[in-house]
Amino acid sequence: MPGVTKEQIERAKEWDLLSYLQTYEPHEVKRCGGREYRTVTHDSLKISNGKWHWHSRGIGGRTALDYLIKVRGMGFVSAVELLCGERGAVSVEMARPKPKEKPRKPFSLPKGNRCGRAMVAYLQNRGIDADIISQCIGKGILYESRDYHNCVFVGRDPEGNARYAFQRGTYGQFRNDVEGSDKQYGFFLSAADKESPFLAVAESPIDALSIATLLKQQGEDWAKNHYLALGGTAPRALLQFLHDHPAVTYISLCLDNDRAGILGMEKIRAALQEEPALSGRIRMIVDNPPPAGSGKDYNELLQQKNAMRPVSRNREAGQHKGMEK
Repeated sequence: MPGVTKEQIERAKEWDLLSYLQTYEPHEVKRCGGREYRTVTHDSLKISNGKWHWHSRGIGGRTALDYLIKVRGMGFVSAVELLCGERGAVSVEMARPKPKEKPRKPFSLPKGNRCGRAMVAYLQNRGIDADIISQCIGKGILYESRDYHNCVFVGRDPEGNARYAFQRGTYGQFRNDVEGSDKQYGFFLSAADKESPFLAVAESPIDALSIATLLKQQGEDWAKNHYLALGGTAPRALLQFLHDHPAVTYISLCLDNDRAGILGMEKIRAALQEEPALSGRIRMIVDNPPPAGSGKDYNELLQQKNAMRPVSRNREAGQHKGMEK
């Protein structure tokens, strides 16, 4: 390749990321348990078993060369020269200072509306069971915002502190994460038994509640499962949830039946394999998107089933795969 030889490329690839950081940037690497490390600049970039993975961005690799190119944004030739010693690490860092990450704005929940009629009506119109909505309100993970009457789905940490919130408009198509949200803590509805081993994972809060509703309509024990919404397809919230809930050993991945959802389930499996403490604990993980022809996501499936029911939504609907047992 112009600029570097094959021998230089092979020498550069011999550097694993941990060795590189410990040699040139010891201030940038921090142990976070056992043989796992993380970087100071990016706390979700973990290094373990000779590989690294930046969980919040869904990228990873094995070598320091991969890291310099994918994370630092260096050109291939420059990265190879750095690792081969043709250009000193110190001089490169001085010539190319790291861009400073913008500080995260303080997280604050939107003010709540004393009456949640618009929120309840909207969710029931989407097919969500009234009792499940009531349970979410009672647990403090769902309410209606005062100013715009949005549905606000709240993600809390193990101490009960609100760390994340997703807003869905009751009119139109508005949806967004509240500014300052930490997507490491997704919206979740806990099982009746907090030590339940069963977890259903969806992309959005409405899909998570749709799964619970479908199971209830079938007459199944829907409250035996935890329900987690990732806020997308990235595995970050799931990894945090599993660290915080060590009793969970059975996972049903109920992401959307589209390209993003299928790829998301693949990324989740890969992320779990890179976390030996988690992958060794999980007894079963199944891909469980909505059946083909039943809609893209579980709320579409729920609405289809409700449209075919001649009577009250509180009676059982037809067959549904639900959680694998």
